Amino acid sequence: MDIDGVLTVSWKALPAAVDTIAWLGHHDVAFRLVTNTSSKTRREIAELLAAAGMPVDADHIHTAVTSARRYLSEHFPQAGCFVLNEGDLSEDLEGVALVEPAAAGVVLLGGAGSSIGYDELNAVYRLAVDGVPLVALHRNARFQTAEGSALDMGAFIVGLEAAAAIRVDVVGKPAPAFFQAALAELGVGPQGALMVGDDIGSDVLGAQDVGMAGVLVRTGKFRLSDLDGGQQPDHVIDDIGHLPALLDVTSV
Repeated sequence: MDIDGVLTVSWKALPAAVDTIAWLGHHDVAFRLVTNTSSKTRREIAELLAAAGMPVDADHIHTAVTSARRYLSEHFPQAGCFVLNEGDLSEDLEGVALVEPAAAGVVLLGGAGSSIGYDELNAVYRLAVDGVPLVALHRNARFQTAEGSALDMGAFIVGLEAAAAIRVDVVGKPAPAFFQAALAELGVGPQGALMVGDDIGSDVLGAQDVGMAGVLVRTGKFRLSDLDGGQQPDHVIDDIGHLPALLDVTSV
């Protein structure tokens, strides 16, 4: 399950989210919470979910940042990494050398926010022009807040790629390795799992591309236009509260 827009919005529980998490635990349904959220660590996410009535161990949370740590360690083990993100990612990037732009051998693009402006984006652009690789946690163009929709880093990645004539690699959803790592933690193959999300591209279609069934919820960033494309969700539910009934049906 995705978190933002599925279980919470601005870290407040959506209707029936608390009951659904409790139902999964009571019925011994194994799950992972998979998120591209980069403003909080896994520990902080677990604390926020607990405060919202959903006690979840940090080990049950799989983030794009933990995926990035593995990717950077494998592909750029000796490179200093400049991180552009709204919030501090250092706790979940243990073992990665974090540096300023002048010493960067690779750039990690996280989530957008008010602390990221022209100067920061222009510094990344200049590094890209100089041949420094760019890696992104995700390509999400927007995210949902209590005040409405807001621009995310994906909107700026498009501009960076066009301006520097590059392609930015992605390590979070919808990258296949991201879903495969979560499945490996659960000990199941793709045919044995459902992915539940509010983002038709990053959540649902990304999961389908690795063989999982994709469930779209009509909450969070969902728009009716999400159902106008060619590839469709396997299931559409009004909110996460309808997941137990869906699991009962699909398990028969």
